[in-house]
Amino acid sequence: MKNIETAKTIPLSTPTMHDEEMVYIREAFERNWIAPLGFNCDAFEKEIGAYLKEGSDISLHPLALSSGTAALHLAAKLLGLGQGDIVLCSDMTFVATVNPMVYEGARPVFVDAERDTWNMDPRALEKALEKYPQTKAVVLVQLYGTPAKMDEISEICRRYGVALIEDAAEGFGAEYRGRSLGTFGDLSVLSFNGNKIITTSGGGMLITKDEALRQKALYYATQAREGVAWYEHKEIGYNYRLSNVCAGIGRGQLLHLDEHRARKAAIYRRYCEGLSDLPLTMNPHEAHATPNHWLSVLLLDESCTRTPIELMEALAAENIESRPAWKPMHMQPVYADADFISVEKTPVSEEIFRRGLCLPSDIKMTEEEQDTVIRAIHRFL
Repeated sequence: MKNIETAKTIPLSTPTMHDEEMVYIREAFERNWIAPLGFNCDAFEKEIGAYLKEGSDISLHPLALSSGTAALHLAAKLLGLGQGDIVLCSDMTFVATVNPMVYEGARPVFVDAERDTWNMDPRALEKALEKYPQTKAVVLVQLYGTPAKMDEISEICRRYGVALIEDAAEGFGAEYRGRSLGTFGDLSVLSFNGNKIITTSGGGMLITKDEALRQKALYYATQAREGVAWYEHKEIGYNYRLSNVCAGIGRGQLLHLDEHRARKAAIYRRYCEGLSDLPLTMNPHEAHATPNHWLSVLLLDESCTRTPIELMEALAAENIESRPAWKPMHMQPVYADADFISVEKTPVSEEIFRRGLCLPSDIKMTEEEQDTVIRAIHRFL
Protein backbone atom coordinates (compact mmCIF):
# COMPACT_ATOMS: atom_id res chain seq x y z
CA MET A 1 0.00 0.00 0.00
CA LYS A 2 1.21 3.52 -0.79
CA ASN A 3 2.26 5.85 1.99
CA ILE A 4 -0.83 8.00 2.43
CA GLU A 5 1.24 10.95 3.72
CA THR A 6 3.61 11.15 0.78
CA ALA A 7 1.89 9.53 -2.20
CA LYS A 8 0.21 11.78 -4.73
CA THR A 9 -3.58 11.84 -4.49
CA ILE A 10 -5.63 11.29 -7.63
CA PRO A 11 -8.36 13.91 -7.10
CA LEU A 12 -12.02 13.80 -8.01
CA SER A 13 -12.13 17.08 -9.93
CA THR A 14 -10.03 20.21 -9.45
CA PRO A 15 -9.56 23.45 -11.42
CA THR A 16 -7.33 23.33 -14.49
CA MET A 17 -5.77 26.73 -15.11
CA HIS A 18 -4.11 28.11 -18.24
CA ASP A 19 -2.09 31.19 -19.16
CA GLU A 20 -4.96 33.32 -20.48
CA GLU A 21 -6.63 33.81 -17.10
CA MET A 22 -3.69 35.92 -15.92
CA VAL A 23 -4.00 38.22 -18.94
CA TYR A 24 -7.50 39.27 -17.88
CA ILE A 25 -6.64 39.34 -14.18
CA ARG A 26 -3.59 41.51 -14.86
CA GLU A 27 -5.71 43.95 -16.84
CA ALA A 28 -8.13 44.24 -13.92
CA PHE A 29 -5.21 45.05 -11.61
CA GLU A 30 -3.63 47.49 -14.05
CA ARG A 31 -6.93 49.34 -14.44
CA ASN A 32 -7.56 49.07 -10.67
CA TRP A 33 -10.97 47.54 -11.37
CA ILE A 34 -11.04 45.01 -8.54
CA ALA A 35 -14.55 45.65 -7.26
CA PRO A 36 -17.61 43.65 -8.36
CA LEU A 37 -18.87 44.24 -11.89
CA GLY A 38 -16.70 45.87 -14.55
CA PHE A 39 -15.35 45.24 -18.03
CA ASN A 40 -14.48 41.57 -17.42
CA CYS A 41 -18.01 40.86 -16.15
CA ASP A 42 -19.54 42.59 -19.17
CA ALA A 43 -17.33 40.69 -21.61
CA PHE A 44 -17.80 37.36 -19.80
CA GLU A 45 -21.57 37.68 -20.06
CA LYS A 46 -21.37 38.41 -23.79
CA GLU A 47 -18.92 35.55 -24.40
CA ILE A 48 -21.06 33.05 -22.47
CA GLY A 49 -24.14 34.22 -24.35
CA ALA A 50 -22.37 33.81 -27.70
CA TYR A 51 -21.20 30.30 -26.77
CA LEU A 52 -24.65 29.18 -25.65
CA LYS A 53 -26.53 30.49 -28.67
CA GLU A 54 -24.02 29.38 -31.31
CA GLY A 55 -25.94 28.00 -34.27
CA SER A 56 -29.31 29.20 -32.97
CA ASP A 57 -31.42 32.35 -33.03
CA ILE A 58 -32.31 32.23 -29.33
CA SER A 59 -32.25 35.61 -27.58
CA LEU A 60 -30.14 35.32 -24.43
CA HIS A 61 -29.34 37.88 -21.73
CA PRO A 62 -26.81 36.43 -19.22
CA LEU A 63 -26.07 38.00 -15.86
CA ALA A 64 -22.81 37.16 -14.05
CA LEU A 65 -23.32 36.49 -10.34
CA SER A 66 -21.41 35.40 -7.26
CA SER A 67 -22.63 31.78 -7.41
CA GLY A 68 -25.02 29.38 -9.08
CA THR A 69 -27.01 29.40 -5.85
CA ALA A 70 -27.44 33.18 -6.13
CA ALA A 71 -28.66 32.72 -9.71
CA LEU A 72 -31.22 30.14 -8.56
CA HIS A 73 -32.43 32.49 -5.83
CA LEU A 74 -32.88 35.34 -8.29
CA ALA A 75 -34.73 32.99 -10.65
CA ALA A 76 -37.16 32.22 -7.82
CA LYS A 77 -37.66 35.95 -7.16
CA LEU A 78 -38.16 36.78 -10.84
CA LEU A 79 -40.92 34.16 -11.04
CA GLY A 80 -42.59 35.65 -7.98
CA LEU A 81 -42.39 32.52 -5.86
CA GLY A 82 -43.85 33.09 -2.43
CA GLN A 83 -45.07 31.51 0.77
CA GLY A 84 -46.52 28.06 0.20
CA ASP A 85 -46.11 28.01 -3.59
CA ILE A 86 -45.50 24.51 -4.93
CA VAL A 87 -42.23 23.95 -6.79
CA LEU A 88 -41.47 20.57 -8.36
CA CYS A 89 -37.75 19.85 -8.01
CA SER A 90 -35.38 17.18 -9.25
CA ASP A 91 -34.89 14.71 -6.40
CA MET A 92 -31.41 13.68 -7.50
CA THR A 93 -29.33 16.79 -6.89
CA PHE A 94 -27.27 18.84 -4.47
CA VAL A 95 -29.25 20.75 -1.84
CA ALA A 96 -28.28 24.11 -3.37
CA THR A 97 -30.84 23.47 -6.12
CA VAL A 98 -33.69 23.46 -3.63
CA ASN A 99 -32.70 25.82 -0.81
CA PRO A 100 -33.13 29.04 -2.86
CA MET A 101 -36.76 28.14 -3.53
CA VAL A 102 -37.29 27.81 0.21
CA TYR A 103 -35.62 31.20 0.79
CA GLU A 104 -38.73 32.66 -0.85
CA GLY A 105 -41.10 30.48 1.17
CA ALA A 106 -41.91 28.01 -1.60
CA ARG A 107 -42.77 24.41 -0.80
CA PRO A 108 -40.63 21.84 -2.66
CA VAL A 109 -42.07 18.57 -3.95
CA PHE A 110 -39.45 16.14 -5.21
CA VAL A 111 -39.71 14.26 -8.51
CA ASP A 112 -37.89 10.97 -9.00
CA ALA A 113 -35.13 10.31 -11.54
CA GLU A 114 -35.38 7.93 -14.50
CA ARG A 115 -32.90 5.30 -15.61
CA ASP A 116 -32.03 6.53 -19.11
CA THR A 117 -30.35 9.76 -17.95
CA TRP A 118 -30.64 9.78 -14.12
CA ASN A 119 -32.49 13.09 -14.53
CA MET A 120 -36.09 14.02 -13.72
CA ASP A 121 -38.54 11.38 -14.96
CA PRO A 122 -41.10 12.99 -17.33
CA ARG A 123 -43.68 10.41 -16.26
CA ALA A 124 -43.20 11.29 -12.59
CA LEU A 125 -43.30 15.00 -13.48
CA GLU A 126 -46.68 14.58 -15.16
CA LYS A 127 -47.94 12.60 -12.16
CA ALA A 128 -46.76 15.39 -9.87
CA LEU A 129 -48.50 18.06 -11.95
CA GLU A 130 -51.72 16.08 -11.87
CA LYS A 131 -51.47 15.95 -8.09
CA TYR A 132 -50.39 19.59 -7.77
CA PRO A 133 -52.09 21.54 -10.59
CA GLN A 134 -51.32 24.78 -8.69
CA THR A 135 -47.55 24.28 -9.23
CA LYS A 136 -45.73 27.57 -9.87
CA ALA A 137 -42.44 26.23 -11.25
CA VAL A 138 -40.42 23.14 -12.17
CA VAL A 139 -36.73 23.12 -11.19
CA LEU A 140 -34.90 20.67 -13.42
CA VAL A 141 -31.27 19.62 -12.83
CA GLN A 142 -28.97 18.49 -15.66
CA LEU A 143 -27.29 15.89 -13.46
CA TYR A 144 -23.53 15.29 -13.78
CA GLY A 145 -23.60 17.19 -17.08
CA THR A 146 -25.97 14.71 -18.76
CA PRO A 147 -28.94 16.24 -20.62
CA ALA A 148 -32.41 15.37 -19.36
CA LYS A 149 -35.25 14.38 -21.70
CA MET A 150 -35.83 17.99 -22.65
CA ASP A 151 -38.39 17.37 -25.42
CA GLU A 152 -40.75 15.60 -23.03
CA ILE A 153 -40.14 17.85 -20.04
CA SER A 154 -40.47 21.09 -22.01
CA GLU A 155 -43.70 19.87 -23.60
CA ILE A 156 -45.17 18.91 -20.23
CA CYS A 157 -44.30 22.30 -18.74
CA ARG A 158 -45.88 24.10 -21.72
CA ARG A 159 -49.01 21.97 -21.53
CA TYR A 160 -49.51 22.71 -17.83
CA GLY A 161 -48.44 26.35 -18.16
CA VAL A 162 -45.66 26.00 -15.61
CA ALA A 163 -42.38 27.94 -15.68
CA LEU A 164 -39.18 25.91 -16.07
CA ILE A 165 -36.02 26.78 -14.13
CA GLU A 166 -33.13 24.86 -15.68
CA ASP A 167 -30.33 24.16 -13.22
CA ALA A 168 -27.47 23.54 -15.63
CA ALA A 169 -24.82 24.13 -12.95
CA GLU A 170 -23.19 20.82 -13.84
CA GLY A 171 -24.08 20.94 -17.53
CA PHE A 172 -22.26 23.84 -19.19
CA GLY A 173 -20.90 22.70 -22.56
CA ALA A 174 -23.33 19.80 -22.91
CA GLU A 175 -25.93 19.69 -25.69
CA TYR A 176 -29.35 18.16 -26.30
CA ARG A 177 -30.12 17.63 -29.99
CA GLY A 178 -27.41 20.18 -30.82
CA ARG A 179 -28.75 22.86 -28.46
CA SER A 180 -26.72 24.00 -25.45
CA LEU A 181 -27.83 23.20 -21.94
CA GLY A 182 -28.52 26.47 -20.18
CA THR A 183 -30.93 27.62 -22.92
CA PHE A 184 -33.96 25.41 -22.24
CA GLY A 185 -35.41 27.06 -19.18
CA ASP A 186 -37.59 30.13 -18.95
CA LEU A 187 -34.71 30.95 -16.62
CA SER A 188 -31.48 28.93 -16.59
CA VAL A 189 -28.51 28.77 -14.27
CA LEU A 190 -24.81 27.99 -14.69
CA SER A 191 -22.15 27.47 -12.02
CA PHE A 192 -18.44 28.22 -12.21
CA ASN A 193 -17.51 26.78 -8.82
CA GLY A 194 -13.99 25.42 -8.40
CA ASN A 195 -14.82 21.85 -9.40
CA LYS A 196 -16.96 22.64 -12.46
CA ILE A 197 -15.88 22.16 -16.07
CA ILE A 198 -14.70 25.78 -16.13
CA THR A 199 -14.30 27.96 -13.05
CA THR A 200 -14.21 31.56 -11.90
CA SER A 201 -13.08 30.36 -8.45
CA GLY A 202 -16.63 30.96 -7.23
CA GLY A 203 -19.35 32.29 -9.46
CA GLY A 204 -22.40 31.60 -11.53
CA MET A 205 -24.65 33.02 -14.19
CA LEU A 206 -28.37 33.56 -14.65
CA ILE A 207 -29.55 33.15 -18.25
CA THR A 208 -32.72 35.02 -19.21
CA LYS A 209 -34.44 35.47 -22.57
CA ASP A 210 -35.73 38.93 -21.70
CA GLU A 211 -33.51 41.96 -21.12
CA ALA A 212 -36.08 43.44 -18.73
CA LEU A 213 -35.80 40.33 -16.55
CA ARG A 214 -32.03 40.60 -16.61
CA GLN A 215 -32.24 44.22 -15.48
CA LYS A 216 -34.60 43.26 -12.64
CA ALA A 217 -32.20 40.49 -11.57
CA LEU A 218 -29.28 42.96 -11.63
CA TYR A 219 -31.35 45.31 -9.47
CA TYR A 220 -31.87 42.58 -6.86
CA ALA A 221 -28.20 41.51 -7.11
CA THR A 222 -27.01 45.06 -6.27
CA GLN A 223 -28.98 45.47 -3.01
CA ALA A 224 -32.08 46.69 -4.88
CA ARG A 225 -30.62 50.17 -5.07
CA GLU A 226 -32.80 52.69 -6.88
CA GLY A 227 -31.35 54.73 -9.73
CA VAL A 228 -30.90 57.99 -7.84
CA ALA A 229 -27.80 59.80 -6.56
CA TRP A 230 -28.37 58.80 -2.93
CA TYR A 231 -28.84 55.30 -1.49
CA GLU A 232 -32.55 54.61 -1.93
CA HIS A 233 -34.09 51.17 -1.39
CA LYS A 234 -37.74 50.18 -1.91
CA GLU A 235 -37.20 46.40 -1.90
CA ILE A 236 -34.93 43.91 -0.17
CA GLY A 237 -31.90 43.15 -2.31
CA TYR A 238 -28.72 41.08 -2.13
CA ASN A 239 -25.00 41.37 -2.74
CA TYR A 240 -24.83 38.81 -5.53
CA ARG A 241 -22.47 40.55 -7.96
CA LEU A 242 -19.49 38.75 -9.49
CA SER A 243 -15.99 40.13 -8.96
CA ASN A 244 -14.35 41.69 -12.01
CA VAL A 245 -11.22 39.69 -11.15
CA CYS A 246 -13.12 36.39 -10.96
CA ALA A 247 -14.85 37.18 -14.26
CA GLY A 248 -11.39 37.55 -15.77
CA ILE A 249 -10.59 34.00 -14.66
CA GLY A 250 -13.78 32.86 -16.35
CA ARG A 251 -12.91 34.57 -19.63
CA GLY A 252 -9.57 32.75 -19.75
CA GLN A 253 -11.24 29.45 -18.83
CA LEU A 254 -13.94 29.81 -21.47
CA LEU A 255 -11.27 29.73 -24.19
CA HIS A 256 -10.56 26.14 -23.10
CA LEU A 257 -14.10 24.84 -22.52
CA ASP A 258 -14.18 22.61 -25.60
CA GLU A 259 -10.76 21.24 -24.69
CA HIS A 260 -11.97 20.48 -21.15
CA ARG A 261 -15.11 18.85 -22.49
CA ALA A 262 -13.14 16.61 -24.88
CA ARG A 263 -10.83 15.51 -22.08
CA LYS A 264 -13.77 14.71 -19.79
CA ALA A 265 -15.32 12.61 -22.58
CA ALA A 266 -12.06 10.70 -23.06
CA ILE A 267 -11.93 9.92 -19.34
CA TYR A 268 -15.51 8.64 -19.42
CA ARG A 269 -14.81 6.41 -22.46
CA ARG A 270 -11.69 4.99 -20.81
CA TYR A 271 -13.71 4.04 -17.73
CA CYS A 272 -16.39 2.43 -19.90
CA GLU A 273 -13.76 0.32 -21.65
CA GLY A 274 -11.60 -0.46 -18.62
CA LEU A 275 -14.48 -1.47 -16.36
CA SER A 276 -16.66 -3.23 -18.94
CA ASP A 277 -16.02 -6.71 -17.53
CA LEU A 278 -17.07 -5.81 -13.98
CA PRO A 279 -20.55 -5.93 -12.36
CA LEU A 280 -21.25 -2.25 -12.91
CA THR A 281 -22.36 0.32 -15.47
CA MET A 282 -21.41 3.95 -16.05
CA ASN A 283 -23.81 6.91 -15.87
CA PRO A 284 -25.95 6.70 -19.01
CA HIS A 285 -27.06 9.19 -21.65
CA GLU A 286 -29.29 9.15 -24.71
CA ALA A 287 -27.85 8.86 -28.23
CA HIS A 288 -29.02 12.35 -29.27
CA ALA A 289 -27.50 13.97 -26.18
CA THR A 290 -23.90 15.14 -25.84
CA PRO A 291 -22.96 15.23 -22.14
CA ASN A 292 -20.04 17.28 -20.89
CA HIS A 293 -19.11 14.25 -18.72
CA TRP A 294 -18.39 16.56 -15.79
CA LEU A 295 -18.17 13.53 -13.51
CA SER A 296 -17.90 9.86 -14.45
CA VAL A 297 -20.09 7.86 -12.10
CA LEU A 298 -20.31 4.08 -11.76
CA LEU A 299 -23.38 2.15 -10.67
CA LEU A 300 -22.72 -1.22 -9.07
CA ASP A 301 -25.01 -4.00 -10.28
CA GLU A 302 -27.82 -5.04 -7.99
CA SER A 303 -26.15 -8.45 -7.74
CA CYS A 304 -22.87 -6.95 -6.44
CA THR A 305 -22.23 -7.83 -2.81
CA ARG A 306 -19.93 -4.85 -2.19
CA THR A 307 -21.07 -1.28 -1.51
CA PRO A 308 -19.97 2.07 -2.93
CA ILE A 309 -18.81 3.19 0.51
CA GLU A 310 -16.59 0.11 0.80
CA LEU A 311 -15.19 0.88 -2.65
CA MET A 312 -14.66 4.54 -1.71
CA GLU A 313 -12.70 3.48 1.37
CA ALA A 314 -10.62 1.01 -0.67
CA LEU A 315 -9.79 3.72 -3.19
CA ALA A 316 -8.97 6.21 -0.43
CA ALA A 317 -6.45 3.71 0.98
CA GLU A 318 -4.63 4.05 -2.36
CA ASN A 319 -4.88 7.86 -2.36
CA ILE A 320 -7.69 7.92 -4.89
CA GLU A 321 -10.50 10.36 -4.23
CA SER A 322 -14.09 9.36 -4.97
CA ARG A 323 -17.48 10.43 -3.68
CA PRO A 324 -20.93 8.92 -3.23
CA ALA A 325 -23.62 9.87 -5.71
CA TRP A 326 -25.91 12.68 -4.55
CA LYS A 327 -28.16 11.67 -1.69
CA PRO A 328 -31.74 12.30 -2.91
CA MET A 329 -33.52 15.31 -1.52
CA HIS A 330 -36.48 13.31 -0.22
CA MET A 331 -34.02 11.38 1.98
CA GLN A 332 -32.47 14.53 3.47
CA PRO A 333 -33.52 15.21 7.09
CA VAL A 334 -34.05 18.90 6.34
CA TYR A 335 -36.73 17.97 3.79
CA ALA A 336 -38.26 15.03 5.63
CA ASP A 337 -41.74 16.58 5.43
CA ALA A 338 -41.66 17.19 1.67
CA ASP A 339 -43.70 15.07 -0.73
CA PHE A 340 -41.95 12.78 -3.19
CA ILE A 341 -43.39 11.59 -6.51
CA SER A 342 -42.23 8.44 -8.30
CA VAL A 343 -43.67 5.99 -10.80
CA GLU A 344 -41.30 3.20 -9.85
CA LYS A 345 -41.78 0.54 -7.17
CA THR A 346 -38.23 1.27 -5.99
CA PRO A 347 -37.34 4.95 -6.57
CA VAL A 348 -34.57 5.34 -9.13
CA SER A 349 -32.90 8.12 -7.16
CA GLU A 350 -32.60 5.82 -4.15
CA GLU A 351 -31.01 3.11 -6.32
CA ILE A 352 -28.44 5.54 -7.72
CA PHE A 353 -27.53 6.75 -4.23
CA ARG A 354 -27.34 3.22 -2.86
CA ARG A 355 -25.18 1.86 -5.68
CA GLY A 356 -23.44 4.90 -7.22
CA LEU A 357 -19.91 6.29 -6.81
CA CYS A 358 -18.31 9.30 -8.52
CA LEU A 359 -14.87 8.48 -9.90
CA PRO A 360 -11.83 10.72 -10.44
CA SER A 361 -12.64 12.91 -13.43
CA ASP A 362 -9.92 15.54 -13.21
CA ILE A 363 -8.79 16.51 -16.70
CA LYS A 364 -5.17 16.69 -15.52
CA MET A 365 -5.31 12.99 -14.64
CA THR A 366 -2.93 11.03 -16.85
CA GLU A 367 -3.82 7.77 -18.55
CA GLU A 368 -1.43 6.03 -16.17
CA GLU A 369 -3.23 7.51 -13.19
CA GLN A 370 -6.59 6.50 -14.59
CA ASP A 371 -5.24 2.99 -15.14
CA THR A 372 -4.31 3.01 -11.43
CA VAL A 373 -7.94 3.80 -10.59
CA ILE A 374 -9.23 1.10 -12.92
CA ARG A 375 -6.87 -1.52 -11.50
CA ALA A 376 -7.87 -0.60 -7.95
CA ILE A 377 -11.54 -1.10 -8.82
CA HIS A 378 -10.73 -4.44 -10.42
CA ARG A 379 -8.92 -5.57 -7.29
CA PHE A 380 -11.83 -4.53 -5.10
CA LEU A 381 -14.49 -6.28 -7.17
